[in-house]
Amino acid sequence: MNNQELSPLEFSFNQLIETLLIKKAENEQFTVKLSSESSQFTRFNHAKVRQTGCVADGWIELTLMKEQRSSFRLFPFTGNWKTDWQLGYAALQELRDELILIPVDPYLVLPSGNSTSREIHSGNLLGQEAVVSTVLELVAELDFTGMYAGGVVVKAYGDSSGQKHWFATDTFTLDYSLFMTSGQAVKGTFAGSDWDKAAYIAKINEAKKQLKLLSRPAKELPRGQYKTYFAPAAVADLLMMLSWGSLSEADIQQGNSALAALWRQEKQLSPKFSLKENFQRGLVPRFNELGEMAALELRVIEKGYLVNSLVNSRTAKEYGKIANGANSSETLRAPEISQGNLEFEQILPSLDTGLYVSNLHYLNWSDRQTGRVTGMTRYACFWVENGEIIAPIENLRFDESLYRFWGENLIDLTTFQEFIPEVGTYESRQLGGSLVPGMLVEDFTYTL
Repeated sequence: MNNQELSPLEFSFNQLIETLLIKKAENEQFTVKLSSESSQFTRFNHAKVRQTGCVADGWIELTLMKEQRSSFRLFPFTGNWKTDWQLGYAALQELRDELILIPVDPYLVLPSGNSTSREIHSGNLLGQEAVVSTVLELVAELDFTGMYAGGVVVKAYGDSSGQKHWFATDTFTLDYSLFMTSGQAVKGTFAGSDWDKAAYIAKINEAKKQLKLLSRPAKELPRGQYKTYFAPAAVADLLMMLSWGSLSEADIQQGNSALAALWRQEKQLSPKFSLKENFQRGLVPRFNELGEMAALELRVIEKGYLVNSLVNSRTAKEYGKIANGANSSETLRAPEISQGNLEFEQILPSLDTGLYVSNLHYLNWSDRQTGRVTGMTRYACFWVENGEIIAPIENLRFDESLYRFWGENLIDLTTFQEFIPEVGTYESRQLGGSLVPGMLVEDFTYTL
């Protein structure tokens, strides 16, 4: 995995670090972060290709620090050393001129340590010429809409203290929907490092079954509280709210955290709910923006109790805490919710009468201090009676506290987990995702 020869990009990156070490003044320090990809993007609509192409992109963020001041520059990075150094040297000179104008930052964290790592995860992706035929062969007769993105993504780090990290991985994501003429749709994602034809067939076949159920007349439900099963994709959406003003130690200290009552031990969640950061799957880099390596696993919530917040070195310096390798935004990077005891075959019988929710959207805090989340149901959500799917539902808005749906109202979590990938492509392809089970909840509140 780590013995592959250096690519031109890695060679040029190493040269940049070495040259900056020579060129920097004695009282200067720096960090260098690389984000690069070589990706194929193919967009589908009505089971036809609407747009396709390949993108090779890379950029460097160079941060210069001196006398407790810092500033940064972004510049393109190509793997051509002559071009890369011209841009890097120009950025260095601009930063030197700028630093004298920058105010002192009392919580600036300087690079330290000498840790190094090199991870290269090779996959088995579809060839560029095979993507269209492989993706469409099962859905040619359907209104299939989606985006395939696949290729190699590189993240790297180096600094003036001697730290250096290289992470490269082959990944793909297929984010798709199967639409009906009524506008109803079934949404799915398929992702990994190795294209598994059998798994893709199973995914599409399951989506086709749900599509048939959507052809039934939709049921309009009054607002109220309903027993609800949330499929893993919906659980992943709820989980991501914890990266927005919840688990960050800075948010806790500043009084902005939705989990403040949990942190103060005034409340607790269900003993069935446990959450951890799990980097052992190798889907995202363990190093953060300061080159610090997170532990392979970090317990965050254990049987309903908050046992660790996410703490980066800047927050640790400001509030006198101990850093644990969190990123600059103190957000989840490799989250995993532990499994429960609900077997797949028992989901509908255990739900009995209530809602089967496949997806959510438009999530936001309605009252962060009490952990209240609002959002809407979306795509392939059904009304269930006596353990049998009866009809699709009209979209519902919900407003509910995480202290209830992950607390006293959590009935159980499934015995299986699904990997729900990040599919964002703004600025660059996003890595990683969430490993989550489905969950069954009592009296979930729908407001309109």
